[in-house]
Amino acid sequence: MEHVTRIVIIGGGPGGYEAALVAAQLGAEVTVVDRDGLGGASVLTDCVPSKTLIATAEVMTTFDSSYEELGIIVADDTPPLEQAARVVGVDLGKVNRRVKRLALAQSHDITASVTRAGGRVMRGHGRLAPGQAPDGSRQVVVRTADGGEETLTADAVLISTGAHPREIPDALPDGERILNWTQVYDLDELPEELIVVGSGVTGAEFAGAYQALGSRVTLVSSRDRVLPGEDPDAAAVLEDVFRRRGMNVMARSRAQAAKRVGDRVEVTLADGRTITGTHCLMAVGSIPNTAGIGLEEAGVRLKDSGHIWTDKVSRTSAPGVYAAGDCTGVLALASVAAMQGRIAMYHFLGDAVAPLNLKAVSANVFTDPEIATVGYSQADVDAGKIDARVVKLPLLRNPRAKMQGIRDGFVKIFCRPGTGIVVGGVVVAPRASELIHPISIAVDNNLTVEQIANAFTVYPSLSGSIAEVARQLHNRKSQGEG
Repeated sequence: MEHVTRIVIIGGGPGGYEAALVAAQLGAEVTVVDRDGLGGASVLTDCVPSKTLIATAEVMTTFDSSYEELGIIVADDTPPLEQAARVVGVDLGKVNRRVKRLALAQSHDITASVTRAGGRVMRGHGRLAPGQAPDGSRQVVVRTADGGEETLTADAVLISTGAHPREIPDALPDGERILNWTQVYDLDELPEELIVVGSGVTGAEFAGAYQALGSRVTLVSSRDRVLPGEDPDAAAVLEDVFRRRGMNVMARSRAQAAKRVGDRVEVTLADGRTITGTHCLMAVGSIPNTAGIGLEEAGVRLKDSGHIWTDKVSRTSAPGVYAAGDCTGVLALASVAAMQGRIAMYHFLGDAVAPLNLKAVSANVFTDPEIATVGYSQADVDAGKIDARVVKLPLLRNPRAKMQGIRDGFVKIFCRPGTGIVVGGVVVAPRASELIHPISIAVDNNLTVEQIANAFTVYPSLSGSIAEVARQLHNRKSQGEG
């Protein structure tokens, strides 16, 4: 009888469930062991909930910043003296109930698609058993949700256990006033004064969202600027927008402790200063979920950070063991996790596979405006990692932007000096996550600025600025500049 390849996947986030779908389609027998429900943190507590919350915030911001300029009159009974009073409010309890409902529905959809494809989903905690059988197989011990134990035999194991919020010992979340980003969806009322500690992507997204929903926000950044890992021009635009909307952005301010004082929170900074608010959100990075699941005993090498070392086809140092997603520390993006998981299965099951190419990854920061990036960055160019020419065009000159009252943002493209091949780009705009796609296609397929410039764009459209930047880069190339 023909041997069916057995795959066991520990962790059902994007890395795990996408791998399960591929493995099942390729004829393997797949079991996904998951503790909280398929979709993982991405669907249940991170990406899907936060972007749903941000969708509400986006409507509020658009309304707040554009309606007067666009000539919209809101009829209300505010006395003339207070005509600028806010007339749109938000019911956070209702918003959060919708967030949780959508997250759960998405998780159920994923479970259904994995089951439909022929995969088995087990609720429980998986642990890799040490050693390999003579036939190369491995064992995964599952502590099931009902307290029992089951041992699964696998020809290959994929570890996709994700990560959890990092905590500062003197600022431990209590789920009521001091919160991590998984706990904010339990709030019934909008925080009056929210202190956000951490100005990376998560901190910036939540700070912007709650500001738009009506909270008074203080953003505590230990670095010189907001979003230290992003394009500096993009970060500068966002910080300017934040401050203009009334956010208190505190740069070079490291938070050391946070404690409850009655119904308020007091945050102590490293230089001794204290700030207070009604709530505090800790967004100080994440820790990989790699402890206590038998990895090192099974020969899986971990980095000093606790992340799993992997190669470009998702293999770990232990034969027959692959890893994908946030537990690898490659790039904490759902799209990258999914790609790592798919690549692992294609590789093990003998299908054609291309190694992970991080230079083709597009990413987005869901602030308002959004910041989307792909390929080589300004930092790469400045550090001499690649020789590239760059043109940046403010959206202010774009006719569609003028019509819609968009003042902030730009399009920036990087191309090779000789050939004009597009190697990267940045878009700062509303829905930049949609606008980055043509630049992503160009980067992935080695298209030139001339090819982008020659493709028709709709007039008027924000994407017209992408073509305009490409035209300027092409003209400079043909004039021998750069």
